[in-house]
Amino acid sequence: MLYERLYTERGNAAPQLEKEYRYLTTDLLVRPPRFAVVEEVIMPSYSKLAWRGKMMFDWAHVLHRQIYDAYSDESLTPTQRDALIERLTDYYLSNRKYAFTDKPKTMALMDEQYFSQTFRKAYPKFNGLIWAYHWLQVGLYEPFLEGQTEAERKSGVQATLARFWSMLQDPTSRMPKVMPMTSAVAPKFSAAHPRAAVIFDNLHMTHDIISDILTADTIPHDQKGRMIDDQLDKLQDPARDVISMDEWWMMADHMGGIEAMGGPAAGLVRLVRAPATPLEAGQMHGAMPGMAADSGRTGHDMGQMKAPMKGMAHDSMPPTGGDATRMPGMDHGQGGTGQGAMKGHTEMMDLHARMMADPVIRKRVMADSAMRSLMTHMMDSVGAARPGTPASGRTQKHEGHGQQKREPSGRELSPAKPPAPSPRPAKPEPADSGHQGHSLGAPAALKGAT
Repeated sequence: MLYERLYTERGNAAPQLEKEYRYLTTDLLVRPPRFAVVEEVIMPSYSKLAWRGKMMFDWAHVLHRQIYDAYSDESLTPTQRDALIERLTDYYLSNRKYAFTDKPKTMALMDEQYFSQTFRKAYPKFNGLIWAYHWLQVGLYEPFLEGQTEAERKSGVQATLARFWSMLQDPTSRMPKVMPMTSAVAPKFSAAHPRAAVIFDNLHMTHDIISDILTADTIPHDQKGRMIDDQLDKLQDPARDVISMDEWWMMADHMGGIEAMGGPAAGLVRLVRAPATPLEAGQMHGAMPGMAADSGRTGHDMGQMKAPMKGMAHDSMPPTGGDATRMPGMDHGQGGTGQGAMKGHTEMMDLHARMMADPVIRKRVMADSAMRSLMTHMMDSVGAARPGTPASGRTQKHEGHGQQKREPSGRELSPAKPPAPSPRPAKPEPADSGHQGHSLGAPAALKGAT
């Protein structure tokens, strides 16, 4: 649907995309269809233009759904489940015609070509929705790995879904500011299945690249199909435009950390429930800013980073939802700390960031529980004394891979279970063709997690 509008409207897609945004967030995602939408029906012109791209997206989305099913099968042991996911990944890669490479690609493909970032700048709200949905697609894996029992896993899935809905409550302020990286949003899944994680990052990167090609007026309309094919060649090539796995693991920090990507998918965070009905969702949507009301960061501009590790500057973090519970240190209007103390605290934070950026130091700290506890206590003390920085609710590195993980602060709100949607009239149902691209059909876990 998105690609069809961008391709056929030729630079005048804003009014139609606003209508589509409202439909997606107040109807389709509230009452998802039982079967995936057939893309050829809703975007015939784009399908003719870029059939190969459509099929590559379809094939990667099949892998997404298969992994959801593997995690949802309670008859499998963790060992059996992991082995199954690796076999599914092997099967995915065996289709060389339509498989993305499992080698991580440089972000320059998405952010540094002459047409890059045009879509997110022209349509920030819709771009935020796409990134939020990509966050959900990979984030749903984490509660299956975090939960120790079936009940905990189901509760975790509901919490992740509620976190997704909280992103849509106030666009674009709560939406991801950069493309969510699987290594950051789903660190446990990425550690267990790095090939699949890289495939999904390459998939999501390609979504952005094609959106930019279709939006950019610097690419002639009759050349857009050829340009898409050229980019798909790069995303399938395991030898060019690649980075190392170590660089891939560190990329999320360079892009701004998990907080810039929508926040953690697992763990307790302040959440809102999904709207009960399309009418209620429409009332929520009525308070949303316009399509061009995005003042947030639109790219991965390395020059904007002021510290080696984003996420340590707690006073710049947005709230994770609702009205924040009052906590010691959160009342910024009360007094202050002297300039000398502020400088000392900042230097201490920067020193910690530089130390933890070193993989050898980080590995030793994370392997020594006493040292890790001492480091955490030290940073808590510095954070509590720093103006505008809460003593709790800190972010800390995920052990082993440098990914941030947010700990709960204050009283946390349990996510409310989305009420069952009202029944729709019976109608003929198309055959299931798998999870389909930017139609934003709900993932399998989203539709059956209640």
